[in-house]
Amino acid sequence: MSRLLTRALKSLLLLGLVVPGPALAQALPAPETRRYSIEVAGVPVGTMTATRRYGTGGEVVSTLVSDVKVNILFYHLKVYYQVVNRFRNGQLLLSTVEARTNQGDFASRAEWKDDHYDIVASQYKHQYRAIEKQPITYAVTDLFFGEPGNRAKAYAEYFGDYFSLSRAPAPATYRARRDGREDEYHYANGQLVTIIKKNPLKNFIIRLQP
Repeated sequence: MSRLLTRALKSLLLLGLVVPGPALAQALPAPETRRYSIEVAGVPVGTMTATRRYGTGGEVVSTLVSDVKVNILFYHLKVYYQVVNRFRNGQLLLSTVEARTNQGDFASRAEWKDDHYDIVASQYKHQYRAIEKQPITYAVTDLFFGEPGNRAKAYAEYFGDYFSLSRAPAPATYRARRDGREDEYHYANGQLVTIIKKNPLKNFIIRLQP
């Protein structure tokens, strides 16, 4: 490209008359998607999809969508669940959770406001409000895109507080604990392949799909 043409193009860009094309825009990582099946007692009961998209200015948007329907004897459960987390330069700016269930509709929200988070979780049998002054840099959605390593906690978007994280004896396996609840995350080659969500009646098994 000649020097004269380059100058002319820059002038048009500054005037907003030309939108940078792929050759001029900074290359961003491709979106990542992980799809999982959800099982109870070996029976498929739903799906879960985790997605991560990258934007300019260090922005990362992660979503987690789960759709579950369980009808086993006297146990009936219907849940559609969506989490959206917006990070910039490694810090959570906004987390929203919407849950539509056979027990009603619920929501949680955490928003960074200058020097703190306003956190409100209004979920089934769980009400929580808090102000958190420490920046949140790791959340449950991040567990879907790589091992947590030595991280000690992950922000639990649904509850508005934290899961503690620890390594399990099995290789590439981690435990997430909160208030008597325990989940296990199993990885292979750095990729999350199985989640065991422990339940007093029957465990929920979440498996990565090809």
